[in-house]
Amino acid sequence: MAHVTTMERENRRFGWLLTAPGLVLLAAVVLFPIVWAGITSFFNYSLIFPGYDDFAGLGNYAKAADDGEFLHSAWITLLFVVAVVGIQFVAGFVVALMLNDARRGKTVYYLILLCPLLINPVVVGLMWRMILHPTLGIVNWLLGTVGIEPVNWLGAPDMAFWTVVLVDIWHQVSFMVVLLLAGLSALPAEPYEAARVDGATPFQRFWHITLPMMKPVIVVTLLIRMIFAIKTYDIIYIMTRGGPGVATDLISYFIYRRAFVSLDLGEACAMAAMLLIVIAGLTAVLWRSMRQVQD
Repeated sequence: MAHVTTMERENRRFGWLLTAPGLVLLAAVVLFPIVWAGITSFFNYSLIFPGYDDFAGLGNYAKAADDGEFLHSAWITLLFVVAVVGIQFVAGFVVALMLNDARRGKTVYYLILLCPLLINPVVVGLMWRMILHPTLGIVNWLLGTVGIEPVNWLGAPDMAFWTVVLVDIWHQVSFMVVLLLAGLSALPAEPYEAARVDGATPFQRFWHITLPMMKPVIVVTLLIRMIFAIKTYDIIYIMTRGGPGVATDLISYFIYRRAFVSLDLGEACAMAAMLLIVIAGLTAVLWRSMRQVQD
């Protein structure tokens, strides 16, 4: 027994040696920038006058919390997250239910669904920017063939916001479908068979069996998608640059502008830290929900 224990210790030590380079690299790439940004957020650090001579304490956090533009950006981000996650969940659940009942061609359906998800967000932004071009885009050309006036998809504030929402849905809805479909595939068949014997309708089976058993998977899926939606940056940068005006100025892009346009890195780091706290809170809830699913 002692010999086995010794072998286990040696294996564990060898495993740590193998993972040490990766852990060091991970700390350098991830941990160091987080610590640096956290320290910088307590100083009046500007790219014009870089340095840690002027300690601001919580001043940058107070300025960020009182910044009307930052609060507006947070509000736009909240609307974006609610719209994107809500529509993606409904559409993804419907598609997942249909695919779960499909008997033929599932491989083809999976291939079609996963194609948008495999495209880089920068490419997605460039592609849809060309497709939705007010004069050269194919969408307005198709509208013109049926007598509809061209639409300025990215030039009108209200239209630009919903255009970005729909582009993000097109890109990410496959992620929702895959996770929900995995949950549906793992559901036991016995409750459905018993419900059919009792004469339950398809809606009753969905409402009283599918939804209750899918609740843990739904919570995890929504939390994961919310975390990624809050951090949306690529599509905004490529398609609208936060415009027109500030109609699509999501919080990630706003922080970028505060750091590299306004050059106020101290306040930008404070805003990034506040965003990190929100994401960390959602991640903690996600972790707890995933543990409950496993148990």
